[in-house]
Formats: sequence, C-alpha cells, structure tokens
Amino acid sequence: MRQGKPAQQIGIYIAISLVVGNMIGSGIFMLPASMATIGSISLLGWVLSGAGAILVAIVFSRLSKLVPKTGGPYIYPREGFGDFVGFLSGWGYWLSVLLTNASIAFAFTGYLLVFLPAFSTSQTAMVLIPVLTIWLLTYLNSRGVRTGGVVQLGTTILKIVPLVTVTIAGFFFFDSNNFEPFIATGSSDLAAIGTSITLTLFAFLGIESATIPAGNIKNPEVTIPRATIIGTILTLFIYLISSISIMGILPQSQLSMSTAPFAEAAELMWGKTGMYLVGFGAMISTFGALNGWILIQSQIPMAMAEDDLLPPIFKKRSRRDFPIFSLIISSVIVTVVVIANSSRGLVEIFTMLILVGTFLTLISYLFSSMAEVLILIKRKPEDWKKRAARAFLLSFPAFGFSIIAIYGAGMEIVFYGFLILVLGIPIYIWSKMKQSQLSKQSERNLSE
Repeated sequence: MRQGKPAQQIGIYIAISLVVGNMIGSGIFMLPASMATIGSISLLGWVLSGAGAILVAIVFSRLSKLVPKTGGPYIYPREGFGDFVGFLSGWGYWLSVLLTNASIAFAFTGYLLVFLPAFSTSQTAMVLIPVLTIWLLTYLNSRGVRTGGVVQLGTTILKIVPLVTVTIAGFFFFDSNNFEPFIATGSSDLAAIGTSITLTLFAFLGIESATIPAGNIKNPEVTIPRATIIGTILTLFIYLISSISIMGILPQSQLSMSTAPFAEAAELMWGKTGMYLVGFGAMISTFGALNGWILIQSQIPMAMAEDDLLPPIFKKRSRRDFPIFSLIISSVIVTVVVIANSSRGLVEIFTMLILVGTFLTLISYLFSSMAEVLILIKRKPEDWKKRAARAFLLSFPAFGFSIIAIYGAGMEIVFYGFLILVLGIPIYIWSKMKQSQLSKQSERNLSE
C-alpha cells in the first residue's frame, strides 16, 4: 500500500457527511415507490435492515482500528482471508458502487424532470441527463478528495431540510387507510419481509464510506469509528420517520407508480410550490449522494491495483494525488450501464439495479464480518484467543444478517450477482500471472 501523508485530508464533519450523505441519497427519495409494491409490511424491512446496518457499522468501526488502510470492504477481507477472497470482495463491491451510481443518476433525473415535465417522456433526456451529471461530478472529484468532500458536506446539509419538512408536515395529512394492503405481492410474510430488507438495505449502503478513503482521513483510528456509528444511527432515525410519513400521505397505488414520491406528497399538501421546493431538495440530495459515491468509486480499484490485483493503470495518480484513471474508467462503466438501461421505466430500473448492487455489497459485508477473527488469529497479539472469541461473538450477528439479506434478494438477483462475481476470476488470474512474472524478473535482476 502507498505510504506517507496524503496531500489532502478530511476531518470528522466531512467523514460523517460522507457516511450520511452516501446513505441519505436516492434511497430515501425513491425507495417508497419500490416499497409500495410490497405493501406496508415493508416498514418492518426498515427496522430490521436498520438493526443490521448498526451491526455492520460496529464491525467496520472495529476493523478500521485494526486495519487503518484505504479500501475498507476490500482490504478487510483480504487481510483476513487472503488475496482471492479480498479480490472477490473488492471486485463485487466496486461493481456494486458502479450499479449504485447508475441508479442514483436515474433517481436524480426523475427529480430533475419535475422541473422539466415536457421532457418526462423523452428517451434522449433519459440518457443525456444522467450521463452529463455523472461526468460533471467526475470532473469535480478529479480535482481531489478535499474538493469532493466539501461538495458532499454542503449537499448533505441541504438534503436534510426537505426530508424534515415533508416528514413533520406529513403527519398532519396522515391517512392510515394508505397502509392497506399489508402485503401487496401475494407472497408469504417471510418472503415479503426478506425482499423489503434487501431493498431497504440499499439505503444503508454507505455505512463503510468513511473506511474507504482511510488514507485521506485525519486521525483515522478515532475519526472513522465515530463517523461510522454516528452516521448510521442518525440515518436510521431519519429513514424510519420519513417513510412512515410518506406512506401515510400517498395511497399505495399512487406511490408505487411515482418517480418522485416526496415531491408528489408536497404537491398534495402545498400545491405546485411545495412540489417544486421538495423536488429541488430531493434533486440536491441525489446529486450529493452521486458525488459521494463517485468519490468512492475510484478508491477501491486503486487499493486493489496497489496490491497488484488489478492492472496498474488504476493506481496512477494525478498531480493532486488522486487516482484519476480509476475514476475515469469507473465513470465510463457507469455511463455504459445507464445507456443500456435507459429504455426501461425509472422505478423498474432503480429496483433492479439496487437489488443486484446490494447483493454484491453484501458479499463484502459477509466476509468483512468474519475478517477480524482471522486477522487476530494471524497476528496473534497478546490475549489473542480471548480477543478472537469476543470478536466472533460481536461479528456473528452481522454475518447472520448478511445471509438473511442475501436470501431476501431472491434467486434471480443472486444468480445475476453470482455471474458478475465470477466474471472477475479471469482478471484475478491475469493479475496473479503478472505478479509472478514481475517477481521472477526481480529475482533475475538481483542474481545478475
């Protein structure tokens, strides 16, 4: 790994905003529509996925102290399980971030079209708007971690206002009849709850955000755990209250078809003015979330390349000490995903992308949850047996939650996610071959 103090560093407030901002983004503003297709039972998904998110946050906060390096969801499984599991975790997590960015770009487009209704049926707009947004934020983040972090802090503050406003006002327009039917899918209670857990867990993806640019964070051993725990608890509270409010305002039939649920709720309460104000806030929120995830998308492949598990181009840095090629290549892939999915409906695209992306992230969570135990076994510090046993007891609930959430994704999502994972195996083998060749060349040079 690259050593030495980086040119740009971020502190506790930006670290918290990275966690909160990456979680409170398109998820809370778009998920009510996806959840309405399941029924009001999906509110249990928020509670259960929130509890699981806190368990995962505890795991990552502990690991950040044990392994204070850049690349959290990749570096922790690699430290514990070795190169291959580390590669699969990093590969899956990186691709999940790219799918997340495509879904957020579509969510941003949905809220922007509130202001441009004439283009709401335009296929060109459905491609051009998300692509231009992706590349604008790619440019901003290419100017360095600090620049992207400042944008993140500002948009995080701005996005809280419409959420709080609609949530509080919504309880004055509350109709309990809107919570019917309890299950809209016709499936069993268990299946409906499982799907809602996986859907709502998408909104908590970002728990690990502060661990990824660890090399750019001031006093990471203290800052990262604090930012992770504070950010997760704050986000859970906002999610649960705002979801109950929005589902009480709009009937499920209307909510399930909405591309801008909070804006529609505001229109019902305050007319067009309210719709535009909340639509603007939601647009800022999704824009800020996309900014944070675009910052993150360059960090994982950079960390993998520095360990020779991806081609060296991913670790090349700009004058501002930023992995510029990792950023650009990632944005190219996101652009391809956007174009490939632009012919489908917004809610349909959003739901499919987040389910596959969540599955891939859960693979990283699964391995990360058990990584601490293996790291302690390998390092054998003082009282390592007691520490490993305690780590196992603390980590196992997060491991179990990850298994349940993967099950909730459904067979189709697991199938596609598995295919995406195994597509990385040839890249891993190629990287290992290059490592071997470089090692032999180094040995020959030394012998000469």
